[in-house]
Amino acid sequence: MLKKYQAPIVKKAFIILDAISKSSQGLKISEISTSMAISKSTVHGITAALEERGAIIRDSISKKYTIGITLMELGKAAYERIDFKNIAKPVMEELMEQCQESVFLGIRNGNTVTVVDIVESKRDFKITSPIGTSLPLMAAATGKIFLSLMEPEDLKKYLHSNPLVRYTPHTITDPDLYAKELNNVRKNGVSTDDEEYLSGVRAVAALIKPYGTYIPAIWVVGFKASMSDKKIQTIIEQTRMAAERIGKRLGQT
Repeated sequence: MLKKYQAPIVKKAFIILDAISKSSQGLKISEISTSMAISKSTVHGITAALEERGAIIRDSISKKYTIGITLMELGKAAYERIDFKNIAKPVMEELMEQCQESVFLGIRNGNTVTVVDIVESKRDFKITSPIGTSLPLMAAATGKIFLSLMEPEDLKKYLHSNPLVRYTPHTITDPDLYAKELNNVRKNGVSTDDEEYLSGVRAVAALIKPYGTYIPAIWVVGFKASMSDKKIQTIIEQTRMAAERIGKRLGQT
């Protein structure tokens, strides 16, 4: 059997890019080295190469690195290739009009869920998030809908390696209870979040049929005051139907 070449320097470059992209103020070489446990000489060599290609830029005064134009252009090109968002958009707009809450479209990306599109609620007070935002995979409704695809034994192993995180007093942190919750999600095809990720916020999520290598999901998010016990039942059905409509449209492309 041929041994796969791991290209450790490439992995380190992506780790550094990820750290820089998530820092609002930028990072110095020493900060990257300390937080990533990578030697300063290695960080210096990688950042110099990335800066030369325009992937990152260095402020001459603060000496901190931030994301460069080249990486932004690559990200924009990658985002524009996800054409299922264009197919989903009209349905998302209809769903927003129906429930008057913000509607998100996203895909699983390893241990995170990436927001690829959003139709914001027209309410003055609403839940929103920039396109490209990465949410923790365990973040309630979205996490439940994606993890429900896993077989029970695989899920057990995953939860053992990735313990459930308590975001609010309502977060489910017991693995057995969480597994039961996912079993209900599999049966119903829809997941819910009752203040489990953000206090005072509810969400409903549904999977869309696979599109190439992507498995997209759609979810509705709003404040508990507007997503009442009575209203959320209607939103659950509306979200389920919206996911089905998007799936049918994808099947026609």
